Amino acid sequence: MSYTDRKRVDSADVVVSRDVESGPNDSQETLIVKPIRTWKGYLWDTWDLPSDQRKLLFKVDAFVLTFASIGYFLKNLDQTNINNAFLSGMREDLSMHGNELVTAVSIWTVGYVIGQIPSNLLLTRVSPRWVIPTLELGWGVATIATSAVKSYRALYALRFLVGLFESGFYPGIHYMLGSWYTPQELGKRAMVFWLAGSIGLLFSGFLQAAAYTNLNGVHGHAGWRWLFVIDGIITIPLAVMGYLFFPNLPQGGIKTWWTTQEEHVLSVKRMQAIGRAGKRPWTKARVKEILSSWHAYLLPLLYVVWNNGIPQPAMGYWLKSFNAKPAPVPGVSFSVPEINNLPLPTTGIFVGMALIWGWLSDGPFRGARWPFIQAGAVITLVFAVLMRQMPLYENIEGRKIVFWLSNIGMGAGPLILSWINELCSADTEKRALLVAAANDLAYVVQAVAPNFVWKTTEFPLARKGYTWSIVLQILLIIVTGTIQFLAWRDRRRAAKYGGSSTAAEEDAQSSEEEQNDTKGSEKGLETKDTSTLSAV
Repeated sequence: MSYTDRKRVDSADVVVSRDVESGPNDSQETLIVKPIRTWKGYLWDTWDLPSDQRKLLFKVDAFVLTFASIGYFLKNLDQTNINNAFLSGMREDLSMHGNELVTAVSIWTVGYVIGQIPSNLLLTRVSPRWVIPTLELGWGVATIATSAVKSYRALYALRFLVGLFESGFYPGIHYMLGSWYTPQELGKRAMVFWLAGSIGLLFSGFLQAAAYTNLNGVHGHAGWRWLFVIDGIITIPLAVMGYLFFPNLPQGGIKTWWTTQEEHVLSVKRMQAIGRAGKRPWTKARVKEILSSWHAYLLPLLYVVWNNGIPQPAMGYWLKSFNAKPAPVPGVSFSVPEINNLPLPTTGIFVGMALIWGWLSDGPFRGARWPFIQAGAVITLVFAVLMRQMPLYENIEGRKIVFWLSNIGMGAGPLILSWINELCSADTEKRALLVAAANDLAYVVQAVAPNFVWKTTEFPLARKGYTWSIVLQILLIIVTGTIQFLAWRDRRRAAKYGGSSTAAEEDAQSSEEEQNDTKGSEKGLETKDTSTLSAV
């Protein structure tokens, strides 16, 4: 393909639909990239697509998005169940009277950090149909095995395995979504996937409590042991279903069994139309090329700054502080149910606003991500200043409202990972690497920084923490603006050099395209019709 056929389209401009002006028997079949135009398309993008793409995306949504969302809920469940178990008898049974719980969590973190990048790079060589379900099966088996531990040392080993197997799921699914969806389809689906895990955390406590209450002592096993059994049992069937239904990548050239040959070819063309590249061999020059690009540093930094700039939940600490003696506000106190329930609207408002952002980004903003990152940074900056400067006990109802609204600017995370997918479309290995590196480095900083800036003893005032958040929101605005400028500069260079930032890169891409065309012919991906791609 020439540059005209394969040029990268700005993420703010695209959704793929077939040119209906050509008859079914025409020798030229054109795949046109154009914006959503109807109100139904803004509600759900497939309404604006022709029937063949609508059927394809219905299948992909059913198998990929459903599996991913349920799997992320189970991942969070298996990740956090150790805290419930600790409070439900594990501490006494395993003699965990020191810092053993903290150590177990830290060991889980080590496994999680080690596994993310290798796992995502593996997805560029081995089909996600085998990798993702295997990861889920691994952490499910390790979770069940945790029910039988006799010492905290055995617990350490199994928690490392749980972290290692769980590490590849979240970045792997984002890479997977970026391999199937166009920019005006990706943002909302990434948001739904992410929020499924957040919503799942709201219900995990109820599930754990029910399992403990109803199974404690059954067959001679303590309730906390049954927690791990139940969590593992509901995880493994989903992993088995993943082997059956999870798809291959369109760029991989292997048809998934539940797609027709026409749908497989269509999925390949959809990704070609927006510049999603297939795999390339690793060479020293490739590694140097990736490491010398601004993407390798600024894109992970963007996600790290966003992730760690989110203020820690403080409303519960604030409500509980009214019960101190002497009382800060005589006559005002809150019960335990009130302390647990009053912060819940914060999550509900956040989920609603995040969904709106996902739909707006894909729809009216036509795939643009940066407006929501910038807007989120400004909104979070304002609320961080308010929470830092407002007196704790003078305007109680006003501070409640501030707490409830404080998270409305924090929904940019999935859009950032979607942006990484889109900015790195031309290099699938770089795309996989940077999606994983962003989440990995964010987790490393998140595991360390709160120990210094969000100390429990400093709540509910937490001035140091809110100052940290304010600084990071300002940095987020700067980093986002820098990326916008560099992306604009690259588009200018691409136009000048015919699709690449440099003339040398153009030569390399031409050689790669010839190799890919040859491989595509060997795999039988061609159809009878000669296909061309165009962008408007």
